[in-house]
Amino acid sequence: MSLAYAECPQDVRDSLSAQYFADAIRDEDTQHATRLMDAKDLKSALAYNMKYKAAKTVSKTFRNVRSMEIEDGTGKEKDEKFDCLLKTLEKLLKSHVAGKKNTPRRNPNVTCWKCNKKEHVQRDCQTISPIQEN
Repeated sequence: MSLAYAECPQDVRDSLSAQYFADAIRDEDTQHATRLMDAKDLKSALAYNMKYKAAKTVSKTFRNVRSMEIEDGTGKEKDEKFDCLLKTLEKLLKSHVAGKKNTPRRNPNVTCWKCNKKEHVQRDCQTISPIQEN
């Protein structure tokens, strides 16, 4: 600006630089707002433009945020149903584990190969073998 308009006073050069700056803005809304601001120099036009763009960006992000609704009372019902279900599962698990302890592990119809008696296998056989007597 100083070289192009050397014969003009400083305030005119500042005003022209602000106008040229506004002309160069691509976004139509931002350009219109910067023109309405009627900046006297390039520094104030740039500062206003940066503030305007920042405010515009922030307002766009807040439009995309959904509001949160709080439901009263329904959460308690869900918690109670969950607790009831959890207690029922714990009872089933305890009865299954207790039932497993009381039932024999092996089939009562098995026959020991050592003594030919039923209800046990050779490794659990209690009869004395001739080798053990010596």
